[in-house]
Amino acid sequence: QVQLVESGGGSVQPGGSLRLSCAASGFTISTYGMNWYRQAPGKERELVASISSTSSSTNYVDSVKGRFTISRDNAKNTMSLQMNSLKPEDTAVYYCNAKRMAVRRDYWGHGTQVTVSS
Repeated sequence: QVQLVESGGGSVQPGGSLRLSCAASGFTISTYGMNWYRQAPGKERELVASISSTSSSTNYVDSVKGRFTISRDNAKNTMSLQMNSLKPEDTAVYYCNAKRMAVRRDYWGHGTQVTVSS
């Protein structure tokens, strides 16, 4: 059974840090592009960060550049998102996504809530 399970969300004050993790099971992520998306209340889901299968390439939405770092460990079948200098506008549900378009595979986790508030 294919699963992506996010963890590490929570509540933090502005300027704080959180580290999100995504654990995959039922498939190996080594041939998948991995992504973090987020969705804030009343807004569309937004691609936050992406990392290629070999970690050779990463991309970030402008609003998180310099604050967030995406990484992956193919040996452990996991992916992470280190979030620093968090802002209230980072508040959202964060989703882990694994995508391999060549075989039309697109897997999603159930999300983890991140709340940034004083």
